Amino acid sequence: MQNIQDKVVIITGASSGIGEATAYKLAAAGAKIVLGARREDKLKAIADKIAQNGGEAAYRVTDVVKAEDNQALVQLAKDRFGKVDAIFLNAGLMPSSPLSALETDNWNAMVDVNIKGVLNGIAAVLPTFEAQKSGHVLSTSSVAGLKVYAGAAVYCGTKWAVKAIMEALRMESAQAGTHIRTTTLYPAAVQSELVAGITNEQVSKGYRELYDTYEIPADRVANAVLFALSQPADTDISEITIGPTTQPW
Repeated sequence: MQNIQDKVVIITGASSGIGEATAYKLAAAGAKIVLGARREDKLKAIADKIAQNGGEAAYRVTDVVKAEDNQALVQLAKDRFGKVDAIFLNAGLMPSSPLSALETDNWNAMVDVNIKGVLNGIAAVLPTFEAQKSGHVLSTSSVAGLKVYAGAAVYCGTKWAVKAIMEALRMESAQAGTHIRTTTLYPAAVQSELVAGITNEQVSKGYRELYDTYEIPADRVANAVLFALSQPADTDISEITIGPTTQPW
């Protein structure tokens, strides 16, 4: 596909769900993929599958909460493939609960991964993108970054933060003339491991029923990522909302 061949794309949260599906989709279109996540066995299996299908992929165990891990992932891309064209900041957690449940450990984990993880990724790649006056930063927010849901206050807060950070990055890059594009994705009920991470029994039951009713494959979001990346350099697809046709909210 146009503008995808030989692009070097870093993906965080690459070991399952949207990240995994996107890795396969972009590799099949000719991109070179750099995978980051915490589970090495999953990363190796995905990289091996890409290689078996004629693609190229590298991986590194990465905790997005650690700034140095993000920097090392960017360095891996440069060392292995000589450059970085795009980074997809996709790692996320959704252990939602009512505020009154006081699941403060889960609050902090969501802030660390969903917000700080995105900032760490931006910090790791931005000097490179600014120096080369090109680059594309994509990030996974959520429909919860557009609408607030009771029982998911902190998760929604983190995803609204992603929306704000990404929009400011787009504006600042345009003002600076660095030609850095941004794309924020807002998935609704899309296949992932997010629901499995909800420890609050009542909230978990509600989300499981929702996803069982409406869920679409993660590949559908991968299609949107491919679309955004394939645009001409002068065109920025800054926001995409993706969800099941049958999901009313």
